[in-house]
Amino acid sequence: MTDTLAADPAHDFIARTLADNPVVVFMKGVPEQPRCGFSQVVVQILDHLGVDFIGVDVLQDDSLRQGIKTFADWPTIPQLYVKGEFVGGSDIIREMFQSGELKPFLVEQGVLAA
Repeated sequence: MTDTLAADPAHDFIARTLADNPVVVFMKGVPEQPRCGFSQVVVQILDHLGVDFIGVDVLQDDSLRQGIKTFADWPTIPQLYVKGEFVGGSDIIREMFQSGELKPFLVEQGVLAA
């Protein structure tokens, strides 16, 4: 039996990107120019906290846009990953930020200075 995910270039790219970068946002557009309001919210929150992250534009490649949804089994974009783990989409990140949970979480993960 073959592993279909291993043969998927989009999944390989996603896994490599997550392995190489501590904080990744798969988003519509780029951090300097988000192409949807939800992506913009996540970028603004991370910028506000001073988190060093990379943004991956899923609009550049349809297989990537579909692949990230199946990768995390999460239907919407943007998606925030910290240390390779899926954290959440726009609503979850906004709620964590507003409740004060996001900053301590990022500090605990070692991706933000206390």
